[in-house]
Order: sequence, then C-alpha cells, then structure tokens
Amino acid sequence: MELTKRLALHYIQTRFKLLSRLSKKKAAEEAFRLFTTPQSRVKKELPPIFKKAEKLSFNFNGVTIQGFRFNHPSEKKLLILHGFESSVLNFDAYVQPLLKKDYEILAFDAPAHGLSGGRQINAVDYKNLILHIVKTYGPVTSFLTHSFGGLALGLALEELPHNESWKAVFIAPATESTTAMKHFVHIVKLDADVQEEFEKLIVEANGKPLSWYSVARAAASIKAQVLFLQDKNDYITPLADVQPIVDKGYPNFRFVISEGLGHSKIYRNKQTVQAIVDFL
Repeated sequence: MELTKRLALHYIQTRFKLLSRLSKKKAAEEAFRLFTTPQSRVKKELPPIFKKAEKLSFNFNGVTIQGFRFNHPSEKKLLILHGFESSVLNFDAYVQPLLKKDYEILAFDAPAHGLSGGRQINAVDYKNLILHIVKTYGPVTSFLTHSFGGLALGLALEELPHNESWKAVFIAPATESTTAMKHFVHIVKLDADVQEEFEKLIVEANGKPLSWYSVARAAASIKAQVLFLQDKNDYITPLADVQPIVDKGYPNFRFVISEGLGHSKIYRNKQTVQAIVDFL
C-alpha cells in the first residue's frame, strides 16, 4: 500500500513538473482541481446509532447531499460538520450523549464525501451548504465541527445573524488555508510560478485571496460561545495557527489544549467527547 502511494505521488509530481514547462496556468488549474478533490471517501457500514436515524437528502448545486436527523422535532438543534476526507458517520460517539441532552441532531456528508455525491469541494461550497441547511432545517444554534468543517463554519458565522446564546465547537479546525496550501505545495512540489497562478485562480473564483479563508480572521465576527480544542502534536492544523486567536483574548472563546492526540484522534477521544457534551 505504501509503495502504491509513493508511486502515485511520484507520478503526480512528475505530471506537474511537465505541465509547468508547458503552461504555468494549466499546471495551476490542474493543481486547484487536485487540491479540491478528496483522494479517499469514507465507505463503511452505518454505525448502529445511525441506523435509527431519519434519512434526509436534498439537491445542492446539482449534487445529491445525504444526511441524517435524530430526535425531530426538538427546540435545540445541532449540526455536525466533518473534516476533509471524513464523514459524519465518524461522529457516532457523540450522538447518544447529545440525544440525552434533548438535542435534535442534523448530520450531512459534504459534497464529495461519504454518502453524498460530487467529486470536488472548496471552503465556499461548504460554507454555502451550511447556510442552506440552517435555512432549510433550522433554526440551528449549536454546531460541532472538525478540521475543514471548522473553517466552513467560521465563514458561515460571518453571514449568519447570531448572538451569544449560540454554541460552536471547533475541534482542530483548518484555521489557516495558507497552511494547507503550503502543505499541498510541499507534497506535490509546485514551483513558485505555478503557486502564484494557483493563488490567482482562488482570487478569480470568489474575489478573495487565500489568506481570507481563515478562522483567525473570522473569529472577530463570531459572537457564539466557542469551545476550541487543539492538540500540540497536530501537524495538519498546527497550534501555531491557533495562537493568534488565543492572544486576542476573546471573552467568548474557551481553549482546551491537549498533547499526544494529533489531528484525528482528538475528536474520537473519550475526554474530548465528554468535554464537548458538558459544554453543549
């Protein structure tokens, strides 16, 4: 398996090297497509608790979105937002404890993830999906997010009228898109000129630079009560990206910094689950 991955990566690196010689812009367009295309999809049997849920689906920008709803109707509604190459099915440990708190739980796989259709996703698409779900199935005033889902929620909260009665959990959010970009550039070995064209494409797509897609930037607009969980050993969304938010001293932000859980184990950890349920 590791040899297959190395060979595939070598092929991608060689392809970009050849493309960049022909056209920096074409290479950047191919890089953008790859950057927004999950390379794996969660395909597993429904956890037992999800087999008891009401199944929901709707069309979003031509893509069929599949999801689940628990405990409908209830006055308190919570939306689960998974990370890149993940699925809401990975949050099964949270369902029963939140049902005991009488939450109505909404959980949808984003485009190109899990049970939903599509092949690509970007932060704006994910943000717009959140706005659509809140409008269609809301009012939703509580959110549980991980990684890419956290970035999307940060952008969404800038547009959603809300107040301090709302609650938002950010678990290892993709705080800075510039960090994700640096990681991607390092892996596929894009040269500086292709990277420059790549960033131009991002501006052309939505009129915003890569640096705008930032939880740290959006944090100033978030009025909700926030529980922010981060691990010191997270090398995908590093603590260094979070520190500027900590330094701001927002009174509605509470931080829990762990060590040894990394980027994925953190949201499956029993202590994390309990801390989140207590907060909510």
